[in-house]
This record gives sequence, structure tokens and C-alpha cells, in this order.
Amino acid sequence: MKLLSFIVDGRPSFGVIKDNGVVDLGARMAGCATLRQLLEAGRLAEAARLAASAAPDHALDRISFAPVIPDPGKIICVGLNYRDHVAETGRTVTEKPALFARFACSQVGHLQPIVKPKVSEDFDYEGELALVIGKAGRHIPPGRALDHVAGYSCYNEGSIRDWQRHTSQFLAGKTFAESGSFGPWLVTTDEIPDPSKLTLQTRLNGNVVQDTTTDLMITAIPELIAYISTICPLVPGDVIVTGTPGGVGAKRTPPLWMRPGDTVEVEISGIGTLRNTVIAEPPDLQAR
Repeated sequence: MKLLSFIVDGRPSFGVIKDNGVVDLGARMAGCATLRQLLEAGRLAEAARLAASAAPDHALDRISFAPVIPDPGKIICVGLNYRDHVAETGRTVTEKPALFARFACSQVGHLQPIVKPKVSEDFDYEGELALVIGKAGRHIPPGRALDHVAGYSCYNEGSIRDWQRHTSQFLAGKTFAESGSFGPWLVTTDEIPDPSKLTLQTRLNGNVVQDTTTDLMITAIPELIAYISTICPLVPGDVIVTGTPGGVGAKRTPPLWMRPGDTVEVEISGIGTLRNTVIAEPPDLQAR
């Protein structure tokens, strides 16, 4: 099942992709206005049954895609989780995962523009696999970690490299408003039983800039969930962004930055393609 969050006729909702359209679950399921609320209520199976028997309510070209989870309680990102990326940065592999946070205001949905901040020219792409928690847990053992996952999606962890380097902490360069993207939808775990068997490719203006397989992660997804859930409880709707492979623009000669007018795509097998254009920061961004 492919679940998405969207806006139609000015109304935010969520639903299921079916027959090149969307079954509007937000309009059909009482008590669940958002995808996060659906996960919190444990009603995925009910949503699947409803979508199987319903005709699409909206054509895809009538909706605007929102981030898969527009209102996550937590977005936890993993840094330096592929050896080729560690090597290109000149760092060494850490014993434990490197973690940092993004905020919900830093992400947009599929086909929505991502924003190059006016204070920097060093706007970089990072194609990544994201997972969404579907069942709450704390101190989750690796052997049961995937039972807590609702599904998987694509993420472009847009990074403002000069701001990222202001201090040893990454956050300043990682959560600029509308600088990253999340989508196009969430593919449930029944369709992706093993997230280590996926391919990930990032393209900038059609040119392949990152190409990897998810089995090359340094810390695999079950161990990431176990480690993070030891720090804090994981709850439905939480997002874990699992790290980017080598090939980032900052480490190319010359550096390859995203510019207004560019198109960036993150494609993951079994999920689909997250596509966004890049725009300059508009004057009204503060009011959004």
C-alpha cells in the first residue's frame, strides 16, 4: 500500500494511491485527519480494507503532495552511514551512529519546490532512505525492530554546507526552511520486507550523482532503531532518515551545488521517485 499526505482544494488530507488516483482516507475515516493519526490509532489494516473497496476520489494531477508525515514528533537523521561518504569527507567511521535532528518546517513534499537560502550558495543534495515508525517502543531489540516500522519513503536531506561547518554540530546547515523533501509516498512494509535490499539513486538535472545499495549502510536499520529507541521512545509518525551515500556535491571538484531552476530526483527501488525543483528563497518564506 502506498500512503500519502496531500492538499486538495485547500484542505489537507491523507490517502492511498489507487488506479492513478487517490482514495481520500481523511474524508472517509472518522477520527483520523492525518496519516500520523492513522498510525497512532493502529488503523493501517482498516485503511487497506477501505481503500481496496473504494474508487479514487481525486486524480493525482488535482492534488498537491505534502511531506509524507507533515507533522512528525521527531525527525532523526543519521550522518556518515555509508563508507564511501565517510571516505569522501575525510572522517573516520564512528563506533556509534552520528545523529542530528531536522524540523518539520525544513521539508516539503514531492513536486514542491525546495528553497535555496539567500544566505548561502552551498546548497547540497543528499538522497536517503527514510522510515516511518508505526508502533511505539523503547529499548527495542534489533531482532524486533522492523516490527515497529510502518513503511519507507525517499528523502532529499538538503544541506547548507557552509552553515553546517559553522560548528562541530550539524544542525545549523540541516534544517533551513523548506530545504529538504520527503515523499512521494510511504510504501508499507508488506511490500518492502527487507530494507537492506534496495537501490538508491540521486540525479541532478538528469545526471546520476549518487548510486548505491542500502546493504552498504554502516549501521543497518534494525540497529539504528535499537540505538535511537534507547535514547528516547519512538512513537508512530516519527521519521528516521538513514544517511546518504558518497557523491555529495560538496566533495566534487569543483563543488556541485543545487541552483534555482535545477531539478533533483531521489529514486529508491520498490518506492518510486521523489522529484523537486529548486527555487531562490522567496520574500514571503517567513510568513509560511
